[in-house]
Amino acid sequence: QVQLEESGGGSVQTGGSLRLSCTVTRPTGRNDCLGWFRQIKGKPEAREKIAVTDSDDPDGSTFYKASVEGRFTISFDHSESKLYLQMNDVEPEDTGTYVCAAGFGYCSIDRALDDFGYWGQGTRVTVSS
Repeated sequence: QVQLEESGGGSVQTGGSLRLSCTVTRPTGRNDCLGWFRQIKGKPEAREKIAVTDSDDPDGSTFYKASVEGRFTISFDHSESKLYLQMNDVEPEDTGTYVCAAGFGYCSIDRALDDFGYWGQGTRVTVSS
């Protein structure tokens, strides 16, 4: 069983930084694709992929949404079993509810949302201009 719990959301001004955390409880000895998604405004069940990374593959893949590449960094700390999203140089368009997700197997650029079987409750990020 996999459990996910986010923290670290809040309000920040344009150009500022914020770090989101997700505590990941999961079986060991396997690779999971871990990721951050953002709920699409007005569509609570619709989410867009922000960043994903493999948990246990040293040669694993990391993918970013084009609009955040170079500003956001996803990482997984095995010792703490926490998934992070470091958000730098944020923009008002980054505002939203960020949700942590996990799915068994390896990440790919086109891995579908349905292939992530576990989701957190989300944490709110508000960027003001």
